[in-house]
Amino acid sequence: MLAEVVGAAVFPEHVVAPVREMIHKAQFIMARIAQVDTTRQVIQCETLAGVKDIAYDHLVMACGQRANMHIIPGMAEHALPLKLVGDALFIRNRILQRLAALEITQDADERRSLGHFVVVGGGFSGVEVAGAMADFIRSARRFYPRIDDGDLAVTLLHDGERLLPELPAGLGDAAAKSLRQRGVVVRLGARAARVDAHAVLLADTTTLASDTVVCTIGARSNPLVESLGVALVRGRIATAADGRVPGHVGLWALGDCAAVPNGSTGGICPPTAQFAVAQAQHMSANLLAHIRGEASKPFQYASRGMMATTGHLKGVAEIAGIQLSGLLAWLAWRAYYLMLMPTLGRKLRIFVEWTWAMFFPLDITHLRFTRTGDADAPLQVKPPASISPNQL
Repeated sequence: MLAEVVGAAVFPEHVVAPVREMIHKAQFIMARIAQVDTTRQVIQCETLAGVKDIAYDHLVMACGQRANMHIIPGMAEHALPLKLVGDALFIRNRILQRLAALEITQDADERRSLGHFVVVGGGFSGVEVAGAMADFIRSARRFYPRIDDGDLAVTLLHDGERLLPELPAGLGDAAAKSLRQRGVVVRLGARAARVDAHAVLLADTTTLASDTVVCTIGARSNPLVESLGVALVRGRIATAADGRVPGHVGLWALGDCAAVPNGSTGGICPPTAQFAVAQAQHMSANLLAHIRGEASKPFQYASRGMMATTGHLKGVAEIAGIQLSGLLAWLAWRAYYLMLMPTLGRKLRIFVEWTWAMFFPLDITHLRFTRTGDADAPLQVKPPASISPNQL
């Protein structure tokens, strides 16, 4: 739901459920893992109370992956990743900052790059965030009277023949059509070759002026995974069919950080939330069986379908072989995510926010988390330009 945070459809704290609210018979420790000794079966943690060693009988690795910002030159320095809730909130703030700067900028070239927002990647994340950004910018523009519609643009770059290659071709085409109808420029077969501070250079030598580039492609293994000394498959922990890590007693892995075989397809499970949730449920049963001295079972799961939103009231979906697009797909997407959201309180909050956003403008609050001691610190901005009296 990161795109929902970018587009101000929900508050960021509502898409994250505290672990302490979800567990009742377990101890939760907030800490950073410094080292895992798989031989001694000990975890070394950096906690708020100091460094502690925790012995384990079974350890489940479910630490996900990291964004890879080095696959395109200049992306690490100038692009914005979309991997964490903090990334989503930062992008939302950056959009508002660009709109504020655009209002008081007179130079034509600067206005062109300030008002152009580029999203790299036409997968699920790219499609959803491009649609959310277009909706958010269109809703927010009314509060920036010195910005014309022609000053703003959202471009989605995808190095492929169609969007959402994981879905049937018809749904990928429907997603592109939906995005274009809401003003997003969809460029297929467009590969970003370099990202600079004020532009994106494409492989065909085309240059797109833009001060804001959002990256939704590329993933790398978690540094903790790399330090384990286990076999990896494209940066993911290689597991047995039941989720155990071969050669390491009591070590298991699931989710994005694990390459878990799927008995239903014969391949490796994709790194999606749907499969991670299914793996977690299956592994809990396997752990209990192992403790009881029973045999564990191989993971088998058939995908229930895939969905993506393309903006407000629009989406595409394939559910149990049935293809949907438009309003029905959007409603199915929201119903599914609302159903999976942990705790009743979170469900109610998100439902209220979604309902509110259907009838009122999106929230343009700039959430700047500034401590008192930093309140007078200078902003990191360009050198000041002259402002005419009629702009104030």
